[in-house]
Amino acid sequence: MEIERKFLTKSEEIPFDITAYPYLDISQSYLSFSPTIRLRKSNEDYILTVKGKGHLAREEFELPLSRREYETLLLKTEGNTVRKKRYLVPLPEGLTAEIDIYGGELMGLVTTEVEFSSLQAAADFCPPLWFGRDVSREKAYKNTALAQYGLPKELLK
Repeated sequence: MEIERKFLTKSEEIPFDITAYPYLDISQSYLSFSPTIRLRKSNEDYILTVKGKGHLAREEFELPLSRREYETLLLKTEGNTVRKKRYLVPLPEGLTAEIDIYGGELMGLVTTEVEFSSLQAAADFCPPLWFGRDVSREKAYKNTALAQYGLPKELLK
């Protein structure tokens, strides 16, 4: 079960230099949007993920792939590839802020995600102000929607 909250972050409001933290170069594409079946390259790791329905909490199954398997499946994807650099910033209580700086067609979009061990922990979490607006339940900010439709309309203004 994946339990996470996602926030729309403004890069200029992040109060520290994120480049001081480790990051992952992520490229993700979709074999299917319904059900969600995702291919992800994270640095040199290749992963097939199947996700259940939901916003704040949903089932998730991951299967490691070889590079060859990944490249073969990549030929069968639909929609746009989502590219982002994910910075891993430690938070109190053993949590991690995953700050995603998007590239390509999604340039300018920055989000921060935090994963939790329970729904109660997610509900009790008080995010720092710099995290920005909670978009956990907004479909337009899901990576599947970003791959299908691009930047949310409110950001195109």
